[in-house]
Amino acid sequence: MSINGNFSIPKTVVLVGLMGAGKTCIGKKLAQAMNLPFVDADAEIEKAAGCSIAEIFEEHGETYFRDRERMVIQRLLEDPVQILSTGGGAFMDEGTRTTILEKGISLWLRADLDILVERTSRRTHRPLLRNGNHREILSGLIDERYPIYAKADITTESAEGSADITTEHALQGIRDFCGNPTS
Repeated sequence: MSINGNFSIPKTVVLVGLMGAGKTCIGKKLAQAMNLPFVDADAEIEKAAGCSIAEIFEEHGETYFRDRERMVIQRLLEDPVQILSTGGGAFMDEGTRTTILEKGISLWLRADLDILVERTSRRTHRPLLRNGNHREILSGLIDERYPIYAKADITTESAEGSADITTEHALQGIRDFCGNPTS
């Protein structure tokens, strides 16, 4: 399956979803297919703070982090059209969500619990998974966050297998949302 992103979009595409859904991987592939820059909001937050997200959480708490995250995402949505990956909790913040829905095109990468558990078990840098059973924590986050993520403009299943397939489905969702015909 060839990924073809030769169409224009009016606003930045903002990827939302739980950790492990593939926001960074799919975001980079979308950016490449659409010939747009890719920006990771978490990396921009770390650059602005001069420390890691884990350190921000540890030293200042989640509320402080969400305030910084909101400011960075607002700034990034003022930039030219790009593909923007956000952290799992960004869309949960009402102010951040409102900004994303007004100034961007939100795309929820939805993944089932087994996929999220498998993907997040490979890495240890996730602050919310540091203390407890990954499956239980992720299950609770699904219950809490999926109803909010469902407010996104576009929903794409982040399935097992080739990231190219998920990317093609995301591109089709963007095409449909923007009124572009299939290429």
